[in-house]
Amino acid sequence: MVPCYRERPNVRPLVAALDAALAGRAWEAIFVDDDSPDGTIEEIRAVAAVDPRVRGLRRIGRRGLSSAVIEGVLASSAPLVAVMDGDGQHDECCLPRMLDAVAEGLCDVAVGSRHVDGGDSAGLSSPWRHRLSDTGIRLAQLFLPVRPGFARLGDPMSGFFACERSFFERVAPRLSGQGFKILLDLILSAPSATGEIPRVLEIPARFRPRLAGESKLDALVLAQFGSMILDKAFRGLLPTRFISFAAVGLAGVLVNLLVLDVARRTGAPFAESQTAGTIVAMVANFWLDNAVTYRDRRLRGVRLWRGLLLFMLVCGVGAVANVGIARTLHDAHHGWQPAGAAGAAIGVVWNYAVSSTLIWRLR
Repeated sequence: MVPCYRERPNVRPLVAALDAALAGRAWEAIFVDDDSPDGTIEEIRAVAAVDPRVRGLRRIGRRGLSSAVIEGVLASSAPLVAVMDGDGQHDECCLPRMLDAVAEGLCDVAVGSRHVDGGDSAGLSSPWRHRLSDTGIRLAQLFLPVRPGFARLGDPMSGFFACERSFFERVAPRLSGQGFKILLDLILSAPSATGEIPRVLEIPARFRPRLAGESKLDALVLAQFGSMILDKAFRGLLPTRFISFAAVGLAGVLVNLLVLDVARRTGAPFAESQTAGTIVAMVANFWLDNAVTYRDRRLRGVRLWRGLLLFMLVCGVGAVANVGIARTLHDAHHGWQPAGAAGAAIGVVWNYAVSSTLIWRLR
């Protein structure tokens, strides 16, 4: 199973590499493409036209590695499934060992690991990516369950793993489907779905430099990763998207208070200051939600500016309540900061209510 976005030049080399690594085995490669603008799905279909082992699923109106993996695996009929990136960085030569480990009952999940003897992460393109990956690993290991008799997973940030399809299907209803770290999501979700901590075995793997294209890893991926960890910590009571939206809302409150404080120091009247703070916070919330909370539905081009305009118009109703409540509290001698925070909170609640249905709705 290969989730992909803008990976056209890597399709043929990856299929050729799989053909060599899995010689003598029956296999199929399911590419799930998030409507790449570079013609990735056309390249996949061109290969599939001459190789029936290759399939392509094109998704329109939604985006994200984890949800792509879920749809791809559930579209397969194979008893064993493996997940790998479409950029050529995962070492396909490890697949036979990973698949055999699962087939022989040695583990529930076999992971192509960079952090066991024989593995390496030389393909990480910069010191920044190394730090980002290491930070994620340390954070994930605080929450990872460990099966008695098995070592703690050393590379929970890996996107290269194999398992039985039946195991994945049992866990799938519990998966958040958000972000990029589907392996971590799978392991954290398995106990509540199966009643047991999964048996995990790490297979040494080399993380190679990219063949072509650009990495999608950035600081926003780590933010989504943190939201997913909290989602699992609260056992799904606070969904990933809500946690992310709440964090963005908090940032909006801080922006509002900062603008309010600056305006107060310049001698501006409270009502005008709160209005300015509200508008700036609304814009900040929109841009952050578009980049983080609704990353998989991100608005671009004309739709971005149309979305901002709609967001401002609809949230203007909440802004009226924001300013009115804040001014009432201020006039009741509750002080600038408490009054401003209460007004901003009203705006955040309204923004959350309209965002998914009107601004970032599935299209």
